Amino acid sequence: MSQKTYLPSCETPPVSQVGATLEALAATIAARREAGEESYTHRLLAGSPDDVLKKVMEEAGEVALAAKDVESWACSSLAATLAVAGADADEGALDVELPTEYSAAVDHLRYEAADVVYHLLVVLERYGIDLDEFAAELNNRMKDDERPQGGVRLHEEHIKRGK
Repeated sequence: MSQKTYLPSCETPPVSQVGATLEALAATIAARREAGEESYTHRLLAGSPDDVLKKVMEEAGEVALAAKDVESWACSSLAATLAVAGADADEGALDVELPTEYSAAVDHLRYEAADVVYHLLVVLERYGIDLDEFAAELNNRMKDDERPQGGVRLHEEHIKRGK
């Protein structure tokens, strides 16, 4: 587990953190289909498809920009370390100290990635693709030795590669 995460002491962890989280989020999104206009998710599910599709594109772009920020902080830190180390760099490993901005950039990347996943799950719900079907698509793309044991798969007639 990451140093940035914790488990509440009074709760039992699920078998799969990401699986349980995605299932809970997908269930919440599905339930919001019946919510009123005050629900952002309901508006994305019931409104113009362009609204949610634009959000997926927007959030994906924000992930790309956030990842570039992380890379920039890492590269600038390495460059600064190399500049200070000078000739000593050939003698062994460099001790690169990342600035606090690097950690903040990583946190921002995680935040934006969660936005993409949320909006993607809204799109999947809107068009009737549940998590098992989505998992099957991912599992069908893996080799036998990579795929989780017992992982759901798509029937051959539903496997589509490209258009």
